[in-house]
Amino acid sequence: MDTHLKLGTRPSRLALRQADELRRGFPEITFDIFPIRTRGDKDKTTPLSLREGSDFFTYEIEQALLNNRIDAAVHSAKDIAEDVPSELTIAALTRPLSRYDCLVSANHCTLDTLAPGSRVGTSSKSRKEALLRYRRDLIPKDIRGDIEQRLAQLDRGDFEAVIVAHAALIRLRLEKRIAQIIPLNIIEAHPLQGSLAVQIRRDRPDLRELFRRLDVR
Repeated sequence: MDTHLKLGTRPSRLALRQADELRRGFPEITFDIFPIRTRGDKDKTTPLSLREGSDFFTYEIEQALLNNRIDAAVHSAKDIAEDVPSELTIAALTRPLSRYDCLVSANHCTLDTLAPGSRVGTSSKSRKEALLRYRRDLIPKDIRGDIEQRLAQLDRGDFEAVIVAHAALIRLRLEKRIAQIIPLNIIEAHPLQGSLAVQIRRDRPDLRELFRRLDVR
């Protein structure tokens, strides 16, 4: 078993925290972290609702795996495409840190106390639909960027609130920004939200065995 592995991930601070979270679970392994910019990192304008289920945030990382430039990849599990290259497999799906979405707002308002007409930033079609089912007088608007960029857009007044994954704020130690953890009966988050997926090539049974300790399937 190789004790020195190359681990690919996206370059955001959240993705690097997730890679470090994985690395801490294997003190016997030396991981070299390789940040890889994906199309989703480069394209900050396309609404994510048009890319749901695609490899928008994984394609370049998967190519690095296929070309043997990295040994394994760690993704936010909900970013895995519906169709992945047949040469690749998910070696582990971790227990979710939190399945909830949360609201971050300019004045620490909750969904119930936001003013009518408040602009709520979210890129997810299902989140927008759930938000309007709960309050028709709110205005869901597309937002792009990593967590820090989304919070910056909120802070400069582009939105009155944004919806982000609770797990992301925990991993970034930004829990103080949370105005409300949104109940699942209001917004049913993605079933894989808060979980990490470790992806490897199918021809690496040694890595499948290594990462099995994290797998909760």
